[in-house]
Amino acid sequence: MKRPPFFTPGNVLRYGLWSIGGVALITLIFVLVVLSDGLPTLEQLENPRQDLATQVYSSDGILLEHFATTRRTYIPFDSIPKGFVNALIATEDRAFYDHWGVHSMRILKAAVKNVFALRAKEGASTITQQLARNLYFTQEQTLARKVREAWTALQVERTYTKNEILEMYANTVYYGRGAYGIRVASQVYFNKEPMRLSVGECAYLVGLFKAPEKYNSDDSLGISRRNLILQMMLDEGFINEGQWAKASSEPLVKPSPTSVFRGIAPHFAEMIRQLLGREGSWADKLKGHDLYRDGLVIHTTLDSRVQRYANDAMAEHLGTYQKTFDASWSWKSKGALLNSLLDRAIAKRSDYIAAKGNARKRIADRYKRTRGFVDSVKREMTVIQAGLVVIDPRTGAILALVGASPLSMKLNPAARYSLNHVTQIRRQPGSSFKPFVYASALEQGLTPETTVESGPFMTTLSDGTVWAPRGSSKEGGPVSLRTALKFSTNSVAARLITEHTTPGNVVSLCQRLGISSPLQAVPSIALGSVEVSPLELTSAYAAFVNDGVHVPPAFITKIEDRMGNVLYEARLPNSVNDALSPSVASNMISLMRGVVDGGTASSIRRFYKGDAAGKTGTTNDFADAWFVGVTPQLACGVWIGFDDRRVQFTGDYGQGGRAAAPVWGRLMQKVYNDPTVPWRRSSFAVARDSTDTVGVEVMINPPSDEIDDHPQDTTQ
Repeated sequence: MKRPPFFTPGNVLRYGLWSIGGVALITLIFVLVVLSDGLPTLEQLENPRQDLATQVYSSDGILLEHFATTRRTYIPFDSIPKGFVNALIATEDRAFYDHWGVHSMRILKAAVKNVFALRAKEGASTITQQLARNLYFTQEQTLARKVREAWTALQVERTYTKNEILEMYANTVYYGRGAYGIRVASQVYFNKEPMRLSVGECAYLVGLFKAPEKYNSDDSLGISRRNLILQMMLDEGFINEGQWAKASSEPLVKPSPTSVFRGIAPHFAEMIRQLLGREGSWADKLKGHDLYRDGLVIHTTLDSRVQRYANDAMAEHLGTYQKTFDASWSWKSKGALLNSLLDRAIAKRSDYIAAKGNARKRIADRYKRTRGFVDSVKREMTVIQAGLVVIDPRTGAILALVGASPLSMKLNPAARYSLNHVTQIRRQPGSSFKPFVYASALEQGLTPETTVESGPFMTTLSDGTVWAPRGSSKEGGPVSLRTALKFSTNSVAARLITEHTTPGNVVSLCQRLGISSPLQAVPSIALGSVEVSPLELTSAYAAFVNDGVHVPPAFITKIEDRMGNVLYEARLPNSVNDALSPSVASNMISLMRGVVDGGTASSIRRFYKGDAAGKTGTTNDFADAWFVGVTPQLACGVWIGFDDRRVQFTGDYGQGGRAAAPVWGRLMQKVYNDPTVPWRRSSFAVARDSTDTVGVEVMINPPSDEIDDHPQDTTQ
């Protein structure tokens, strides 16, 4: 029987269709396999990963700083202005509420234009597609990426509402100047929160999407782009003719790049960053979260009002004080010092570090002949430096911290995050250390009215050396402890530590008061020969006003993750230590009142008239000036000096009573005149068993002159 021919029209059609179908199926499987590589998983779709900046807040809700690899913070849809949403839709995707992730007609139109242009010229991405690209893909221009992007956009639309998509888009897109997200962008470009943006400002930000660096660097281009978007908003009915006319005629008001977000407490924020960034108990409190990527919220103890007043008080005082120093300082007789400072500065230069042998000498010689370089070193090294900290004695909360002088931060913006002159320096406190000697003597049974000889003092120490500190009273004879501390008589402090208590007792007391710096148990500590940080010294003084109870300094009250879950919460005070009896603490307040009222710190009374107590300190050759003082509610320490101890004040204007105390007085005047702060002027309470003869209510007669007439307030 004859077999039918294989190549019949029917067979050819049948097998041809099967072959085409098979090839198509294989091709489809291949395409799906290839394209699926790199698609986000369901988990990634439902929980898109975005690097968010950690935000640091003051206790009264003011943003202090961001910690981030990219500057981005997240805000909910309700905090995004309607004008921004309308500008976004009018510009990027007018059919946003009508499609399901991709816009087929836009794709078709773009494809036709691109075919005729022979290249990818026309875009067709919806807002959802752009979001998918921002979240999951790179910016490469390939067909595979476009297909993956479209497929992901469909899944995004299935997972999120339209408002959630707009929220994520506004928070992820790049606006230029290193700003990601609408909140950071509004702060960078207009120094305000998003909800305060005008329609024109919203249009300007949306206009940046196309080419952020191009439009933000040229105001004329930025305004043209803004006005084009405003016209689109008018065409779509989002604004009326009047709104369009007003917004399109507005000048573009932007802060200068140098004024972009400058936190009010940079050294405090940097201290927090370092604390949480190093390994140890604080880093453990983050529970595995990344400090720079996970959008943590850190609540701190700092009070923004006190911090601003501290900044202002320091700037006001040093503004005139720097001029006084500059007028009296001369480099003419300080060639060796200048050469040493130049060598140190040159050693940090990259070209010097990279050079070898004789090349280094040539580079150093060139720098020393360069007037601009020499002048910059002179200026940097003669800038008066400063440290100030305010503490709540009962909780240990740090309420304000100024870590450097305003001038140094102005001359060198990097100084805002460099050496912290409250926590990272140790300097001799001079006579501001004496209250610990007096407190130790009171613990041995002395009272504020006990008299001690004030004439010249000399003793032979156990190693055979003779110790004869300068600074006795002019008349000599017995004086009360009250008078001796008021006028900072060195010979009385020397007699107290050698005849009425011991160096070991003083060191032990200081340790109970939280001073952890190494302290040698030698008689000279009575005059402040040891080195301590301003934070340690101020924290120790705080116990005097807290009935003798020392509370360690506290910085952070709560840490939350990006969803608001609490990772750590403090219960202030964290811990307490009964360092002194209430009666000794109260008597110390009584003694130190006299320092303020007519003593070495009387300059305070030009500014602050409330009840106060404290002690000045001035070290050899006026290298360091101190004042640490307390009110019934606050403890505050001020240090004034220079980064290099060889640079010193040139006269008695460098004493603590003149260089440091006025800053304290200015600050307390500002704080206690503010009705919004929680502290009110009051008098110190007196313990029942204290021997305070001043009384709870004290009549204050401020002196007419701020000059400290007691040069014996100096450690020799």
